Amino acid sequence: MDPIDQTIDELILSGAVEIAAIDSITGEPLYSFSPKIKEVMPKLYEQHMTEVNRDIMALWEKGFLNIEMLTDNPLVTLTDKAFINDEIVKIPKELQLSLSEIKRLLVK
Repeated sequence: MDPIDQTIDELILSGAVEIAAIDSITGEPLYSFSPKIKEVMPKLYEQHMTEVNRDIMALWEKGFLNIEMLTDNPLVTLTDKAFINDEIVKIPKELQLSLSEIKRLLVK
C-alpha cells in the first residue's frame, strides 16, 4: 500500500479525517479534518490552518469574502461576488476549491 494511502487510512481509523463528499468530476473521495486532527497530527493541523488563513485572506482581497474583526474570532461572510460564476472562474483553481468549501460550510 502507498504510504500516503496508509496514512490516510490511519487518520480515518483514528477519527482525525472523515470522508466529506465525492468529487463529482473524478469520483474520488474528498476528505475533511475532524477536530481530533489537532491531537493526532498537530503539525499537519497547523500547516492546514496556515493554508486556510492564506486562502481566506486572498478571497477577501479579491472581494469574495467580508471579514469583520469583532473579537479574537473574526466573522467571515460571503459577498454577492462569491455567487457569480463569471467572477469565480477568474481566480486560481485552488481558490475556487477553497471558496466552494467555505460556501458549503456557511450556506446550510
